[in-house]
Parts: sequence; C-alpha cells; structure tokens
Amino acid sequence: MNTRKETFNKSERLCSKKTITALFENGNIFYSAFFKIVWQVNPASLPFPAEVAFSISKKGFRLSVTRNLIRRRMREAYRRNKQILYDFLDSENTRISFIIIFRDVSVPDYVTIEKSMKEMLTEFISAIKKNKKKC
Repeated sequence: MNTRKETFNKSERLCSKKTITALFENGNIFYSAFFKIVWQVNPASLPFPAEVAFSISKKGFRLSVTRNLIRRRMREAYRRNKQILYDFLDSENTRISFIIIFRDVSVPDYVTIEKSMKEMLTEFISAIKKNKKKC
C-alpha cells in the first residue's frame, strides 16, 4: 500500500536555469507516445529522488489557456503516479533531474494523459537501468 502522500512540493520541481541548460546540453533523451524526456543523473543530494519540469510547445498550441490545461493535466498525472519512479530511484540510491515535453498535436483528456504517463514512467525506468549498465 502507498504510504506516501501524493503531493508535488516546490522542492520536487526543477526550477534552476543552470540545471535546465545543462540538461539540454548534455542530457539523455527518451521518447514515448506523447512525451519527450530529457534527463540526467543529478550528483547533488536532493531531498526527493527526482526533480521534474513540464513543457508544452508554443508552436503546437498557440493559446496559453490550452498549454496551461495540458500542463495541469500532466502535473496531476505525474503527481498521482510518481511513486513507481520514486521506489525505483530509492532502491538504486539515484537522484535524477528531467523535463517532460509534450509532443502530441491535439489536446488529450486526462484519462489518456494519465495512461500515457504510467506507460512512460515504466519505460523510463527501463531506460535508466539500460543507461546504468553502460556506465
């Protein structure tokens, strides 16, 4: 049973411009059905196993109302399903920073985003495992 609260604190958000720039310069890239994930292992000791940011292209969705709607749905889906990723990262004693970029051209409903987020997190865990074997 899930003993942790399903929260999304400020310290779980990726806000540092320096870290975001470093991610895009030399981070690993992972693709799923709806998302592109740019990630890297974070050597700093963070209070949470992962720092995350969410992004939606202005080119794909001109109206900020639409971008904000998708971003809210993505954050909620991540908040409810992040325990899968946290359990893996805690067992590996790893800290990561990543950005989730939405890449679809239509506005999906919440159920679709949540299903895709679950699939993405499980595939993302296997990508992290594969990367750890390389190093």
